[in-house]
Amino acid sequence: MQILLANPRGFCAGVERAIAIVERALEKFGAPIYVRHEVVHNRFVVDNLKAKGAIFVDELDEIPDGATVIFSAHGVPKAVRLEAARRGLKVFDATCPLVTKVHLEVERHRKQGREVVMIGHKGHPEVEGTMGQSDGGIHLVENVADATALKVGAGPSQADASPPWGQRAGVASVGASKVGAGETAQCVPLAYVTQTTLSMDDAAAIIAALKARFPAIVGPKKDDICYATQNRQDAIKRLAERCDVIVVVGSRNSSNSNRLREVAEHMGRQAYLVDRAAEIDAAWFVGSQSVGVSAGASAPESLVIEVVQAIAAYTGGVAPETLRSDEGVNFPLPGELL
Repeated sequence: MQILLANPRGFCAGVERAIAIVERALEKFGAPIYVRHEVVHNRFVVDNLKAKGAIFVDELDEIPDGATVIFSAHGVPKAVRLEAARRGLKVFDATCPLVTKVHLEVERHRKQGREVVMIGHKGHPEVEGTMGQSDGGIHLVENVADATALKVGAGPSQADASPPWGQRAGVASVGASKVGAGETAQCVPLAYVTQTTLSMDDAAAIIAALKARFPAIVGPKKDDICYATQNRQDAIKRLAERCDVIVVVGSRNSSNSNRLREVAEHMGRQAYLVDRAAEIDAAWFVGSQSVGVSAGASAPESLVIEVVQAIAAYTGGVAPETLRSDEGVNFPLPGELL
């Protein structure tokens, strides 16, 4: 059986930077180094950093005063930054620069008097961080149905009265609700932003629904979905055109890895998401002529090699060369860690 590899796949520049920040901080300051939330969504990577002395926490109140903390690549609400400063924590920010770009867009739109529609998945750390850049006037939509039913307008709603994003209680989508479906909404200044790891096709459908309801809605000058997400989704589409079965290497809580599996499924292929080679089932490949392998942006290449070798052992296929293209993107580390 033929085994094909997607190009590009695996680590993106934002993930490489986030992991390097944790590793450099451990080298410079020694263990323990605290990390708020998983620095990237990959179990292998997180376990490896734990073994080196990183301690992963859900909230800042689990960190002693004066300690060193790293914010994950997914970003944090403003309330978390303020709390870290109040507590005297030494902070290194591993937020992906492309996520920071979205945060700045939210801040700019709110200063210009627009309400903001956030397209993303409820409960994802990146969405919570982006929603937390404003204390009101921001709405979460997850699908076309949400966009169709969205209500917007001036004035506080019950959701606006909830505690800020990033606090333990009252986390819910934020926004006012005066103008609803079927009503005139042109007088409400609106803008939209998106989670960086969405399916491009899904995001396009939601954006089209928003524009149909709110023709004057303002979008980003450049798509918020990051280059790595776009490139990997394009690559898996090419792979799905040639393969019967697709295996994506990535963790269950990785948004971009799940989107890769979904893209392949939408093209009519059997697609599976695995953390490690041990999760592979030989029955997946019965009757297939070819299998394609890709990896989410937070999955290391060592796991790809492991999975490819396991598939080859199960099927008698020949493991391909594991060369991959360089996307030519690098993000600098904080100066203090260089």
